[in-house]
Amino acid sequence: MFGLGLPELLIILFIILIIFGAGKLPQIGEGLGKGISNFKRSLKQDDEEKDSPNKDSKKQD
Repeated sequence: MFGLGLPELLIILFIILIIFGAGKLPQIGEGLGKGISNFKRSLKQDDEEKDSPNKDSKKQD
């Protein structure tokens, strides 16, 4: 896709390890995981709102 192979990914991970240190990596991973789960949850809620009928149309009967 972007031409990133295993050597390039290892270099990127090594640079991240140098910048943030080994102690911060679990916190960074946890933050990324929470962000991704919140993003997925918001997408799912948007889909459910689109699928549910509009409440205002029921009141007009």
